[in-house]
Parts: sequence; C-alpha cells; structure tokens
Amino acid sequence: MLLGVSKGLGIPLPTALLSVAIAMQIVTNAALGQVQSKLRNNAEHVVGCLFLLDALCLTLILAATGGPTNPFSLLYLVQITFSAVMLHRAWTWALGIISILLFGLLFAVSRFVPAFQTHNPTGELSLHLIGMWIAFATAAVLISYFIAKVSEEARQKEQELLLMQKQLARNERLASLVTLSAGAAHEIATPLSTIAISAKEIERYAKDSDPRLIDDARLIRSEVERCRLILERMGTQGADPLGEAPSPVDLQDLLALIRDKFPNHRERIELKIGTPDSRRCLIPMRATVEALSALVKNALDASPHGEPVVLQAESTGEQIRFLVQDQGTGMPPEIIDRVAEPFFTTKAPGQGMGLGAFLAYLFAQRLGGSLSFQSAQGCGCTAIMELPAVTRSVEP
Repeated sequence: MLLGVSKGLGIPLPTALLSVAIAMQIVTNAALGQVQSKLRNNAEHVVGCLFLLDALCLTLILAATGGPTNPFSLLYLVQITFSAVMLHRAWTWALGIISILLFGLLFAVSRFVPAFQTHNPTGELSLHLIGMWIAFATAAVLISYFIAKVSEEARQKEQELLLMQKQLARNERLASLVTLSAGAAHEIATPLSTIAISAKEIERYAKDSDPRLIDDARLIRSEVERCRLILERMGTQGADPLGEAPSPVDLQDLLALIRDKFPNHRERIELKIGTPDSRRCLIPMRATVEALSALVKNALDASPHGEPVVLQAESTGEQIRFLVQDQGTGMPPEIIDRVAEPFFTTKAPGQGMGLGAFLAYLFAQRLGGSLSFQSAQGCGCTAIMELPAVTRSVEP
C-alpha cells in the first residue's frame, strides 16, 4: 500500500522506516496469537501494552507521512474503541490520554507532505479529502469487524455461563433428591419392617384357617419388598451411580439382562446389536442396566396397544451408543427440553415420579457421556445415550 501511494501518487515516502514500523506491528500481533492461551492470567496487561505499541507505531508512520495533516490520524480512534470494549477502564483512559499526547506531538515533529496541505477549489476532490474518506472507511470496517467478533465471543461466554448455571441447578436438585430419598429410606424402613413382620405372622396363623388370608399376607410382603427395593435404588444408585467399578461386558448380554427386567413385556422389546467385533466393552454394568431400564420403561409406557420398543447398542470408535425407540405419539420441543428434569413427567398422577430420565441423564453425565432425545409429533421418540468406552475390545 505504501509503495502504491508513493509511486502511484508521486509522493516520496521513507518506505524503509515505514516498513519497519508495520513489520513490528505484524510480528507482535502474530506472536500474541501464538501465546494467548498461555497468557490467561496477564492477558489484559499484554493486550493493553500491545495497543500502546500500536499507537506508537501509528505515530511513527504518521510522523513520516505528513503528521497531523495525514487523514489516517483517524486510526487512533480504532485502538481506543477496542480498549473500551475489551479492557479495563483504566487502560482505556491511559490509551486515550497517550493517543492525545502523541497526536499533539505530530504538530511539532512530522515530515512535511505538500499534497496534504491544501484543498482544491469547491466542487473538486483533493488528495486530502479522498484520504479522509478512505481513512473513515478503514476505521469503520476495522471497528465493525473486531467489535462484532468480540461481541460474538461475549455471547458464547454467556451461553457457557447459562449452561453452567443450568448444570448447577441440576446438581442442587440432585442434592435435594438425595437428601429426600435418604430421609425417606430411613423413616420408612421401620414401618415397612413392622408391616413385613406382621404379614409373616398373619401368614403363619392363617396356615390352617383361610387360604385367601395367606395369599393376602404374601401379597403384602411382596409389595413391602418392592418398596424396599425402590428406596434402595433411590438412595444408592441415584446418589452415586459411579460407585461401581467398570467391568468387561458383552453388549448382547447387557441388552438381554435389561429385557429380563420386564418379564411381562419380553416380546415387545426388540434387541439390536452392532457388529460382533465391537460388542465387548468396559463399563459399570449394574448402573448401566438401571439407567437403560428406566428409559425402556418410559418407552413401554409411551408405546400404545402393545407396540414394540427397540433397544439398540453399538460401539463406535471410543463411544458406546444406546438407542431406545418407542412407537408413541412423540413429544414437542418444549417437552423434550424438560424430559431430563427431576420430577417432571407427562404421565398421569400415580404412574411415575419423573425420576427415571433424570437419573439416566445424571449417570451419563457423570461418566463423561450424554443423553439426548429425538422426537417428532406422531413419530415416536428415541432416547440416545452415549457413554465413553474404556476399551473397544476386552479379552475375556
């Protein structure tokens, strides 16, 4: 650009000196891009010093090309604008005052360029006026580009902050859930034991009297045991799904074990598995079975008239991918966004607490995986759980 101005417009310029100043700016900005990840603690001071260096280099360039009459003196405002957006107020004031002093210095120390001293008669454009227009366009483009970039980074940081706040809220709800389940298990354990003992006594005394009474006593005991297992699951697996060490697992056996947890719906659960060479992995089996069983139960409840549910597993690269697909009516986006929230359910009262998907989501997150849902109105819903595979192939 300097050579074009010097040769094209016939303005003699000290290109060697100007090239040194511009090269210094290029080198410092390139170096900042290379080491910015290592300067997080002192990033503001480094960027502030870089802006000051740019202002000094700009002063050197202007001093050699006409001083205050050079229309590109407008570029001082670019650095001040960047500082106002990116740095602390003290840096902005410091850069503004230094820029004012440097611009004032140009009135005393600068190289005379006749082409910038006069304007042409009215109706004609002088080189100075054209330069002012180009300088304004350059400043506008630079400010627009970099401010937009900074604003985009700020929006990304805001989104990350919102995600962290959402995760914190989930963790707080989990803490309250764990406290609730532990308290419930402690308080209810004693009356459940009393009921179980009484049912056993009724069964013993009714052995020689009424068979129906024996059946009722056994039913009471079975329901008490069911309540005990529910409380145990809420108190242990909900609180610490990572308490189980990973173990070698065959995905076919894992899916079969999940299907066996639903003896009344075995025919409805269709199993699909990946290629044989990718079937073995290393994961916490019990916790994985519980998490996937909760998703399968939701799929069975959502599929009407005995429609089948697909349970699929495959190992892809360093991840294990599980899919649970139902044949229900699907869910709108506003429901999908809340599926993994604790105590949120679309089932009728008494048919679910809204904890299954939440505990499955929490389990996947704590293992470094993810749980997502895909659905369309009238086309069913697919739950997708991805877990990191410790190894793709484990020898038996």
